[in-house]
Amino acid sequence: MNTRTLFTALIFTTTTPAIAADQENGSELHAESCIRCHDSSVYTRDNRRVQSLSKLGTQVRFCKDNLAVPWFDDEVDDVIHYLNSQYYKF
Repeated sequence: MNTRTLFTALIFTTTTPAIAADQENGSELHAESCIRCHDSSVYTRDNRRVQSLSKLGTQVRFCKDNLAVPWFDDEVDDVIHYLNSQYYKF
């Protein structure tokens, strides 16, 4: 296996979870659980707390745990993917 093929395989392997995330499911979960506490202005304000994809994941997990939302890891990933594609664009 040459270096280019190995690099391509590595990139595909590390990005597969983000690709596999279900944005439609993330949108539905967000509507069910997130907008009861805040509207979309929390994602679009100038001084927003989240400044990276990893911090977005941390924040979604914090909210999930703090509110005892019974999401599985793949559902958390769906919400992260939805928020990133809809608002953050990291």
